[in-house]
Amino acid sequence: MSAIQILNLRKMYGPLAAVDDFSLEVPAGSVYGLLGPNGAGKTTTFKCMLGLLRPTSGEVLYDGKPLVPQTFERIAYVPERSVLYEWMTVAEHIEMTRRAFSGFDPARARELLVQFGVEERRRARELSKGMRTAVMVALAFARNAEILLLDEPTGGLDPVNQRHVLSLMINEAAKGNSVLFSSHQIGQVERAAERIAVMDHGRLVLEGLVDDLKADRKIVEGIFPDVSYTLDGIANDPRVTRADRTERIVRLLVSGGADEIASRLAESGATGVRVLDLNLEDIFLYAVSPETATADIVTKESSS
Repeated sequence: MSAIQILNLRKMYGPLAAVDDFSLEVPAGSVYGLLGPNGAGKTTTFKCMLGLLRPTSGEVLYDGKPLVPQTFERIAYVPERSVLYEWMTVAEHIEMTRRAFSGFDPARARELLVQFGVEERRRARELSKGMRTAVMVALAFARNAEILLLDEPTGGLDPVNQRHVLSLMINEAAKGNSVLFSSHQIGQVERAAERIAVMDHGRLVLEGLVDDLKADRKIVEGIFPDVSYTLDGIANDPRVTRADRTERIVRLLVSGGADEIASRLAESGATGVRVLDLNLEDIFLYAVSPETATADIVTKESSS
């Protein structure tokens, strides 16, 4: 069952598509990571999901139903930028949230703030960026919401509190709630998310279970005797999604059947054939910037 369905979402700004025919389903009781470079459309997607922006076309459904005012009782949102009132104390934000949402647990909010090291008496204008993030996270996770939409929820936090936020997300999923979060820190996504989606220029370019993506995608590498080699049609294999050549070296990005592709490469005359695993950062870079990914692999090999 899908807690969230984003169906053919499009948001245009004049001729520019900030979100372009984007579709996604977030299963109930899961942590789902949304990745993409700056300007990919992640924040615009969140705003369209919450009615803060009007989509040009497409729709967003929560448990199969469109967003209505009552839905907000079930959704907690942490925006990328602070929405705290500068003149209000943290304690006053807790009280305001208590009055606004029936499921809000003030004691839980205070408990989380203690863990984050934020004092209730301080006014928002006195808080660092990380502390503001911590306050918004504490207020959101104390809502007892079924769906959490978190746009860069670790921004400005130190590594200890970043880990704390990731643990909170995983615990929410364990309780049956659904978490959709974005992050520029791919290691965080790899640590917390079961599934990921990668956006680039407003479009979905990659989606799937993290473990499946890492298991399927490999680099097959081989070295040929001279630069005049041919690949005997290997690059046309549908499992080969990219072929890079550097002098006598060929690297093939494959999405399955790595061992078979490696055997074919050896049969075509390559030596030193090997299959390389990819981490989530490599997979992300190949999805949005394959030239960078190739250069990064070369750099890592030369320094090892």
